[in-house]
Amino acid sequence: RQVQSAVKPNSVGGFWLCLGHLCLLPLATPSLNLRKLGEGIIAAELKRWLAAGEHIALATVVWAEGSSPRPLGSRMAMTTSGKMIGSVSGGCVEGAVFTEAQEVLAGGAPKRLHYGVVDESGWEAGLACGGSIQVYVEPLADVHRRLLAALAEEETVALATRLVEREPAAGHLLAWPDGHLEGDRSLADALELQALFPGPAAGLRSTPAGEVFFEVFTPPPTLVIVGAVHVAVPLVSLAQTLGFRVRIVDARRAFATRERFPTADEVIVAWPQDALRADELGPQHHVVILSHDPKFDLPALEIALRSRAAYVGLIGSRTTQAKRRAALRKAGFSEAELARIHGPIGLDLGGREPAEIALAIIAEIVAARHGRVKLSLGKGTKTPPPETIP
Repeated sequence: RQVQSAVKPNSVGGFWLCLGHLCLLPLATPSLNLRKLGEGIIAAELKRWLAAGEHIALATVVWAEGSSPRPLGSRMAMTTSGKMIGSVSGGCVEGAVFTEAQEVLAGGAPKRLHYGVVDESGWEAGLACGGSIQVYVEPLADVHRRLLAALAEEETVALATRLVEREPAAGHLLAWPDGHLEGDRSLADALELQALFPGPAAGLRSTPAGEVFFEVFTPPPTLVIVGAVHVAVPLVSLAQTLGFRVRIVDARRAFATRERFPTADEVIVAWPQDALRADELGPQHHVVILSHDPKFDLPALEIALRSRAAYVGLIGSRTTQAKRRAALRKAGFSEAELARIHGPIGLDLGGREPAEIALAIIAEIVAARHGRVKLSLGKGTKTPPPETIP
């Protein structure tokens, strides 16, 4: 078994087209969600800002109603020198939030901002989607640095923030599933934080200590790709864009190379039975088998089906699917266990090129994570799946 570690990119570029307080369009700006803060380009950017002595403000979506463009916990980070990363509305109110953040960084108290439907003139900051959001703006605190470190170690951790506006700093608490607490311990009893695990979760609660926004962060989802074929190349990029850690497994040294997969978190040159263990695959793991070869497919399927992996997908025609299932039945797997296999893999998007197949695969994984798989190729849809791997 040979494991190659990743070297992640460490630069961020982002631009906003703004008219007054109205920000019209985000260009090339990564989404800033604290689940992703502990790794990759976002963490690298924040570390550079801190190393350069930048004063940083965080803006967090703490409440939403109606058709809000970004989920609870979405964030922007901003500096006094004008740097910005992330989004709280997809471009509608970022300019206004940036202006408010400069006042907070200049020594003002944290702010809780409300944005609703944009006015007809279009010159006031608001949401074009018809929803409403509340955004909490505060200086980056020591608790956030500690949270970054915990997330970098892929720990499950909860953050509670008491939303204050007239005090110089918000109250924060970090809590771990084992009961360890750091920060304002009064928030633990008010929120019953231990009941929120295993997470993930986010929400706003009224407590005797005031209104508290809580978030439970779990390790990022992991995509395990068995078979370093052409489809795997765009699949790695798509998965990482969505926040997945990616592990490539293939015994063929010519296929499983860092040159072909420069951003993958792991590239493992080994057979599936040597690289994977069922007890190490949990609900955060998604296994995609692209090898199209029974020598790879069957061991990988056996391990994945004995695990608690959230998703197991197998590429290949319906004929291939039937052969693999027949072999697994002989190995003692039940029909209920075989029903876990998403195969033919992917949503029925009709594409045949490697990037199109990769898009169909990651789309099905996203759909499965949200309980929506009606367009899966394995559910009897009309478009025939690719018989071979490009």
